[in-house]
Amino acid sequence: MKEINLLKNYPITKRNLDEALVERTDEVREIARKFDKDFFDGERKYGYGGYNYNPKFWMDVVKDFQDYYELKDGSKILDVGCGKGFMIYDFLKLNPKFEIRGIDISNYAINNCKKEVANILQVASCDNLPFEDNSFDLVISINTIHNLERDRCGKSLREINRVSKKNKFIIVDAYRDDDEKEKMFTWNLTAKTIMHVDEWLKFFEENKYDGDYYWFNP
Repeated sequence: MKEINLLKNYPITKRNLDEALVERTDEVREIARKFDKDFFDGERKYGYGGYNYNPKFWMDVVKDFQDYYELKDGSKILDVGCGKGFMIYDFLKLNPKFEIRGIDISNYAINNCKKEVANILQVASCDNLPFEDNSFDLVISINTIHNLERDRCGKSLREINRVSKKNKFIIVDAYRDDDEKEKMFTWNLTAKTIMHVDEWLKFFEENKYDGDYYWFNP
């Protein structure tokens, strides 16, 4: 288990925390947490404000995953919380011989996914993965499991462990100090489980998660 930033080459968008403070109402969060059209392709305050494919986001990231985990022809990869399948699409552009699957809780995202990967995506929840034990060489979950309450978040960690042969990588909302905590809770739109990094590490241990990880903080 290692803390490593495998999204170091993901382009960073400048975030307006003052604007978020005004717009992150309970009503807005309730709509965002439906992970429907409003979240992906509605007004910016509800989520992405238009979630469209652009190779600048994932192409360098998937190369880093390939290099770090020594992925090769036939490597089996699962993206938990795949959205419209953009990262999966770029994995297959990198190597069409990868065997990849993706799941997302959002019917809207799966129904509006990149058509090239539609046959390998399905609707499912990260705390009940529809795969056999030890099915994948690498399981990735970026900014997903923290969207569940603590007990279901813990079950998601156990599910990721269960379907992975060995390698897994997650990113969750976290903070290291009071300043990061304030920014995190100001920015948060969908997460239901946000903890200090030390609490997360204890939580990983409690749920027997032994994969790699990194933190998101705006």
